[in-house]
Amino acid sequence: MAVLNDLDRFHLVMDAIDRLPQTGAKGTYLKQQLQDKLIEHRQYINEHGQDLPEIRNWKWKPLA
Repeated sequence: MAVLNDLDRFHLVMDAIDRLPQTGAKGTYLKQQLQDKLIEHRQYINEHGQDLPEIRNWKWKPLA
């Protein structure tokens, strides 16, 4: 649901890149990777009716 509303971690990082021009080419490359992952994610949702396993099964890990 967060992906469909552009509130997921991918969109948040892309927004940060847009606001930090000093990221330069690395930021542009990362943003493209995130956009590609979002396309893959949406295709998976359309086919399987649920998030990608890497998203669905993600858990916070405590900092050591």
